[in-house]
Amino acid sequence: MSLRPDIRFCTAADGVKIAVGAYGRGPPLVRAGTWLTHVEYDATSPLSAHWCEELARRHRYVAYDGRGCGLSDRQVRVDELSLDQFVADLEAVVDGLGLERFPLIGMSMGAPVAVAYAAKHPERVSRLVLHGGFHRSYLSSRSSDPRVLEEADVLLKSARHGWGTGSLALRQVFVAKFMGESTEAQRQAFDERQRVTSTAEVAEKYLRAMFDLDVKDLAPRVSCPTIAFHSRGDQLIFFEQGRKLAALIPGARFVPLESKNHVPFREEPAWQALVIALRSFLDENARAPSPAKVLTSRQLDVLRRVARGLTDKEIASELSLSPRTVEMHVARALAALASANRAEAVRKATALGLLD
Repeated sequence: MSLRPDIRFCTAADGVKIAVGAYGRGPPLVRAGTWLTHVEYDATSPLSAHWCEELARRHRYVAYDGRGCGLSDRQVRVDELSLDQFVADLEAVVDGLGLERFPLIGMSMGAPVAVAYAAKHPERVSRLVLHGGFHRSYLSSRSSDPRVLEEADVLLKSARHGWGTGSLALRQVFVAKFMGESTEAQRQAFDERQRVTSTAEVAEKYLRAMFDLDVKDLAPRVSCPTIAFHSRGDQLIFFEQGRKLAALIPGARFVPLESKNHVPFREEPAWQALVIALRSFLDENARAPSPAKVLTSRQLDVLRRVARGLTDKEIASELSLSPRTVEMHVARALAALASANRAEAVRKATALGLLD
């Protein structure tokens, strides 16, 4: 029996209506917007139903359709799609639902969007899950290799002239990128996904926007625990791109998947490997107490003075403590905030609103 999402609409900053689907019950788990989505169709498609089922198993899984796609407003301008716009739409969704803190998932072009949001809102994102992501793409890589730009142009033209038409020649361009190993039924499901998710014009605009994304400078600012999955045989976003993105995020765990598909199918061993690692990662989030509950009032007093730039001796004098006791409080605060140094602890505590 397939899932039936609870579908609602939120309003973006510019008035665009964005369709939001919530699956299952439990603590929230949010997926950053990406292309090729339809919050109602995703729960039944053989290309995405297993993701919806798994993510909704122990969470209230929240997904949404990007502007111009799926059930979101179709009659909107998509000429100015950008990283800032994608992040603003994610902000509108989570704020509209009143979500305060949650794990965030970014898949494909949603990965850099999730990275940018996590860097901007460290107080909101408890854990970050990336799949098939990248830090730079065709048009943002600044590559001098003309073959890179030529490949991007082929994909853009294929979307413009063949998106959703069922043309075997043009379909093959995208099938080869998304699916290294697939059945005819899965290829037909991909044709159907093209038709229901967007028009050819919107698909081309999303591709162009995706090719322009660049989070190289934002990724090192992500401070939450992160896990990144990537298929070794991925031909849409190459394995090395996913590895580089993970390497930019402090402490991120990188999990290679033995698959030739951009997103593993339910029947693949790679899917089971992903599920095991993902459940373990999210379970750690459920077990981890909030830093706000772990830090004592004295540790917060000390951190506030660390933030002011005081030395241990100066803090000890203000609080009538010994410098050794101040040092102990600082060490325990660093451990509670999973921080490598005082500056990182102050930054995290500030983002969480603990030093106000």
